[in-house]
Amino acid sequence: MEYMIEVDGLNKSYPGFQLKDVSFKVPGGCIMGLIGENGAGKSTTLKAILDLIRMDSGSIQVFGKDSRRDGVWIRENVGTVLDGAGFHESLTAMEIQKFMHRIYKNWDEDYYIQLLKKFSIPEDKKIKDFSTGMKMKLLIASAIAHRPKLLILDEATSGLDPVVRDEILDMLLEFIQDEEHSVLISSHITSDLEKVADYITFIHKGEVLLSEEKDRIMEEYGILHCGEGDLSKIPEDCIVSVDRSIYRCDVLVNHREELKQAYPEFIIDRIRLEDILLFKVKGER
Repeated sequence: MEYMIEVDGLNKSYPGFQLKDVSFKVPGGCIMGLIGENGAGKSTTLKAILDLIRMDSGSIQVFGKDSRRDGVWIRENVGTVLDGAGFHESLTAMEIQKFMHRIYKNWDEDYYIQLLKKFSIPEDKKIKDFSTGMKMKLLIASAIAHRPKLLILDEATSGLDPVVRDEILDMLLEFIQDEEHSVLISSHITSDLEKVADYITFIHKGEVLLSEEKDRIMEEYGILHCGEGDLSKIPEDCIVSVDRSIYRCDVLVNHREELKQAYPEFIIDRIRLEDILLFKVKGER
């Protein structure tokens, strides 16, 4: 399998926070969702991939090239939208075009104008008069107008209404249609990633706890409901996390189908990605 991104043993320390041995791979022709609560380390990981921060140890390859040694070439071939970054509010979409083509050698003006029309972005209106959704669509249009093979997006759907979020998700699906492009998108809106992601990497307190195909996660894991006294019946290697309340225990388990057959007396529900996030953050092992 050919990988667009390979992160191996990434470590980065700040006062009060640390990325600890973060490792995952993004295959070509797919969308990977990087999920985790706010402050989990998603943005730090993306910045390390783009060589915007210097890692303490580990290695990162993008397109098979070293992220530090070949950072300039990599950034030329990657489209990025980072959380909190944006264009000056006094600019218009066409004014952005004038300086973006100086930044990217492969900037395609005709394609950019096509994207503006496709996403209903006015060419001569100042950004300060744009809606939040329109600003994000402009950022994504600007990120793909130099025809990159990889998109890295940080919380691109956060704070947007459902209609605009669906538009952006459709844009991402269209971007990878030829199977020669990939997307790495961080988000805490797990329902968006359930719709479009092929792979999920879950990061919590600076550590990767899970990195697998989304469909496998959805099939493999489940939520088992039982009383405190029944916990001992469940094989320990099947228990991922436990959420206890006064009246019952909700248990995040793997090997869902095997457990259903072995313990038909238990109710084992299918999961959502949000369930894994909540269990990992709030549950006990």
